[in-house]
Amino acid sequence: MAARTRCAWAGERELDVRYHDEEWGVPTHDDHTLFEFLVLEGAQAGLSWSTILAKRDGYRRAFADFDPARVARFTVKRRERLLEDPAIVRNRLKVESTITNARAFLAVQDELGSFDTYVWGFVDGEPVQNRRQRLDDVPATTAVSDALSKDLKRRGFRFVGSTIMYAFMQATGMVNDHVQSCFRYRELGGR
Repeated sequence: MAARTRCAWAGERELDVRYHDEEWGVPTHDDHTLFEFLVLEGAQAGLSWSTILAKRDGYRRAFADFDPARVARFTVKRRERLLEDPAIVRNRLKVESTITNARAFLAVQDELGSFDTYVWGFVDGEPVQNRRQRLDDVPATTAVSDALSKDLKRRGFRFVGSTIMYAFMQATGMVNDHVQSCFRYRELGGR
C-alpha cells in the first residue's frame, strides 16, 4: 500500500488509507450508501474524518445499519439512549439531525423515486473531473455544493451546510478531487 502515491490527507493510518484507496471518490448511486454518507459527513462537522471512520461501525449499529426508514421511526427514548453511546459522536443536534434527515430523505425518495436521482441531478448525472495539483487547490465549497445545501435545507435537512455537502460530493464520487499525482485520480476517470 505505502509504495503508491496518494492524496496527502490519506496519511498512514490503515483505516484512512483503505478508505482513500477503496471508497473515497467512487461514484455511488445506491440510496443506502448515500444515506450512510449523509449521516457520516454530518457527524464529521467540526471533527476529523479519521474520528468518524473509527466510529463507523458504531454508527452502523446505532443507526440501524443506515436504514433511513428505520431511523425515521426512532423514538425519543431511542434518541436518549444514543446520546449515551460512546461508539458515536454524542452530540444532541447531530443525533436529532440524523433522524430529521432520514425523514426528509424518505420524502425525496417518495417525490423523485430515489435520492440518487435527486443528488446526482446537481452534477447532471456524471462525476465532475477536477484537475487538482495539490491538496491546497481543493476548495471547501463550490457553487454546486452551495446549491445542493440550499435545496436540502429547503427540504428540511439539517447539518447539510455547503462544506459538509462538498465533502459528501467528494466521498460519493460526484466530484473527483483526488490530486492528479494520486494513483486513484486516473482510475476514477481523471485525465
